[in-house]
Amino acid sequence: MDTAIENRAESMPKHWAFDRRLPLADQLYGHLRERIISLELPPGTSLSRSELSDFYRVSQTPLRDAILRLEKEGLVEIFPQSRTVVTRIDTRRVREDQFLRSAVETEIIALVAADPDKSRLAPTRDAFARQVAISERNGDFQDFIVLDKVFHRQLFAAADKLGLYALIDERSGQLDRVRRFHLHLPDEGKMQQVIADHRAILAAVEESDMEGARAAMRSHLSGTLSKLDELAERFPDNFS
Repeated sequence: MDTAIENRAESMPKHWAFDRRLPLADQLYGHLRERIISLELPPGTSLSRSELSDFYRVSQTPLRDAILRLEKEGLVEIFPQSRTVVTRIDTRRVREDQFLRSAVETEIIALVAADPDKSRLAPTRDAFARQVAISERNGDFQDFIVLDKVFHRQLFAAADKLGLYALIDERSGQLDRVRRFHLHLPDEGKMQQVIADHRAILAAVEESDMEGARAAMRSHLSGTLSKLDELAERFPDNFS
C-alpha cells in the first residue's frame, strides 16, 4: 500500500463529533464507509469495536448497526465472537457495480441532454469549474475526488432522479475503492483525464446531443474498469 495512504490516519481528528439531530447509526455508517472507501482503513484492517466505541465516544449498539450495514455492502467481514475485518476489493462485485452504474448514468445524462432548460446544470458547471481550478494549481486529490462525486450527483439532480443516485452510491462501495486506489497512485495525467471527460460530457449536454452525451459518459465510466486487472496484479493483497 502506498505510504501516503497509510499515513492518512495521522491527519484524522482524535475524536469525532456527531450531529444530535440525525440518527447516530446512520452517521457512524457514513463516516466508517468513507474511511474504508478513502483507503484510510485499507483492505485487511481489523476493526476493534471497543476501540471504535472509544474513538467515536458511542455505545456498542449504534456501532453494531453501522457495521452490519457495511457487511451487507461487502465492505467488512464479521467473524462472530472474534473480529471484524475490512474486506479485500471484490473484483467480481466491482464489475457488477460498474455495469449497474453505467446502465443508469448513461440514461440519466441523456435525460439531462434532452431537457431544454439548461439552467439546472448550474451546480454541475460549478463543480466542474472548481475541479478545473484544483487541477490547474495541482491541488489536493481528496478535494478533487469530492468534487467528482458532486459533479455526478448534480447530474442526477438535474434529471430529478436523486433517489437513483442514492441507490447507485450505496452499491458502488467496491467500485469507489478501486477509483480511490487508482487516483492515489503517483501516475501522471489522472486529473487531466477526468477534466477532459467531464468537459466532453458537459459539451454534449449543452448541445442537447443525447447520443453524444451517452457515449461521453460511457467512455468516462469505463476508465476505472480498464485499470482493474492492472491494479489487482500490482497489489494482489488488496484484491480478491
